[in-house]
Amino acid sequence: MSKQTKAGTKPATWTESAPLLVDVAMGRSHADLVVRNGRLVSVYSGEIIAGMDIAVVAGRFAFVGHGVEHCIGPKTKVVDAGGRYLVPGLCDAHMHVESGMVTVTEFTRAVIPHGTTSMFIDPHEIANVLGLEGVRLMHDEALAMPINVHVQMPSCVPSAPGLENAGAAITPADVAEAMTWPNIIGLGEVMNFPGVANNDATMRGGIDATVKAGKTVGGHFASPELGRAFHGYVAGGPEDDHEGTRMEDAIARVRQGMRAMLRLGSAWYDVASQIKAVTEQGLDPRNFILCTDDSHSGTLVNEGHMDRVVRHAIAQGLKPVTAIQMATLNTAQHFRLEREIGSITPGRLADFLIVSDLSNLTIDRVYARGTLVAEKGKLVTDIPAYNYPSFAKNTIKLGKKLKAKDFDIKAPTPAKHVTARVIGVIENQAPTKALEADLSVSDGIVQMDRRNDVCQIALVERHRGTGAVVNGFVSGFGYTLDCAMASTVAHDSHHMIVVGTNKEDMAKAANRLGEVGGGVVLFSKGRELAVVEMPIAGLMSDQRAEVVAAKADKLVNAMRAMGCSLNNAYMQHSLLALVVIPELRISDVGIIDVRTFEKVDLFL
Repeated sequence: MSKQTKAGTKPATWTESAPLLVDVAMGRSHADLVVRNGRLVSVYSGEIIAGMDIAVVAGRFAFVGHGVEHCIGPKTKVVDAGGRYLVPGLCDAHMHVESGMVTVTEFTRAVIPHGTTSMFIDPHEIANVLGLEGVRLMHDEALAMPINVHVQMPSCVPSAPGLENAGAAITPADVAEAMTWPNIIGLGEVMNFPGVANNDATMRGGIDATVKAGKTVGGHFASPELGRAFHGYVAGGPEDDHEGTRMEDAIARVRQGMRAMLRLGSAWYDVASQIKAVTEQGLDPRNFILCTDDSHSGTLVNEGHMDRVVRHAIAQGLKPVTAIQMATLNTAQHFRLEREIGSITPGRLADFLIVSDLSNLTIDRVYARGTLVAEKGKLVTDIPAYNYPSFAKNTIKLGKKLKAKDFDIKAPTPAKHVTARVIGVIENQAPTKALEADLSVSDGIVQMDRRNDVCQIALVERHRGTGAVVNGFVSGFGYTLDCAMASTVAHDSHHMIVVGTNKEDMAKAANRLGEVGGGVVLFSKGRELAVVEMPIAGLMSDQRAEVVAAKADKLVNAMRAMGCSLNNAYMQHSLLALVVIPELRISDVGIIDVRTFEKVDLFL
């Protein structure tokens, strides 16, 4: 009998383990673990099969069938499933750890009790701050986890050259180098979709290097237009897309040979509308994949992770087995890992769940690589903390102490009123609206219109200490009191975004983040209401997920007290500089109309 696989130690490959797997299946050797009397959720056949047993050795499934007695020896641990369901470990096909406000280690600790045993992470947030070195940090941390945390090499840093300036840049040579790293699974979401459609050399270089390495090219086509540019983008090589929000988006992607990734994150609710392509139009569900994209720590700790997404998909009318396929086998096949993860079948890593209620996905136990890692919603394995080096901290360089006047917006003419472009927030969606507002002018300074929910937004340069501030207007947060929130999580270039109804508070919030090394903070009338410190690249906390979640909850409650009723408004706030998703954004270059990919004047 082999030695039990320890959490955090990846088992030998299937081919290395095959002789032992065969011997256990044949009864010539004994299993490390046997689970008897379960109802197997077979994602290959779409069945639920009663009275099934599984045998695990060396972290892999050796036997899956009826009658497992021949695999049991004197040291085999035997578990009676008691008729409960045996479900493959869940996979998150597209996500950003940094959105959880915590490190890979803490994110892993938070999601294991929710049944997630495989994640495909795109660390393009840290790449925008620290470049290739930052990606390597998260890559190496991911390797140390007791579950499968695969890394996609960021493709677009900066996301839209010429429309923003990040703290670093990723080149095709960087992509080619990363493809040689042991834990790189493919290319992260290719956000510069105009670049792909126009055969931009940088985009082509990264895609080509990935294809040559035999790995998956992630997509990100954020435009609602499905005409010539969409077809050019697909022809350029991206293999999936998570930016769809409508049923027709999912249908178009699948018909073009892409995988439609349907996301349910903390603020993105795109499953219900798109899953109708399956439930109402009858499309083959095997090319649909579930993911989260962005989940903050409060969601992870209080609501769940991929279990939450699967439950939601079932609630939209999917059969439980179909929803589970979309979070297991479909993902594994897409990333060319079908022989490693995604099913309870011989040879695969022994990642599985014991579930008492399938429709509600009530998870009683979580096993990763044959080791019990969570039980009754609690982590039961130790995951040592991962220490980040000093160069990954102290990344907030403001260049000066900000003052209220830095947020003054001068009127372009002596008129008493001006018409300004306004970024319009859309609840539970990543896109924004390009709005217009008639605003008054006092002493040459354009005023907010709090009665009509128009407050100010500013982007503060934080990578090179230039002291530059770009000002604009935003609507949709609903703030009714004097307040300001600042965040150094500002997808994708991760400067600092400040939104406020009071310029003194805006200055205080910005300066406070400079003091703590980044994060998110809310001020009102000069008083700090809530803060989540994120000293690692200004993106991640070095504290436990539960601590960060409690601070995030305090932030959400403080925002509500200021009049903001948006669901997960922090996520909306953090995306206001994302210049690859329509319609209107702010960057260190200025106000950007993403429909035309052009800088535009603030005033019309």
